Amino acid sequence: MNVQELGKILGDMYNKAPHGKQVAKIHLFGVKYADVIQRNHYSVKDIVAASGINSSYATEVSKGIKLSEYVIPRD
Repeated sequence: MNVQELGKILGDMYNKAPHGKQVAKIHLFGVKYADVIQRNHYSVKDIVAASGINSSYATEVSKGIKLSEYVIPRD
């Protein structure tokens, strides 16, 4: 999986999220894909840029990556 593919997934998760749940979906993306992002040393900023969402959400993806050590996604 490359940066562009991750960006597309992130953009889809954000755009398909119910109103008020977009940031939670960004965190979930970070949790679900933390291993891929860290293993390949991908830049979170590059992934967010590839997603087409606001660049300020890179912080939220990073939070999700940190949370991945402590949580397991249900879906």
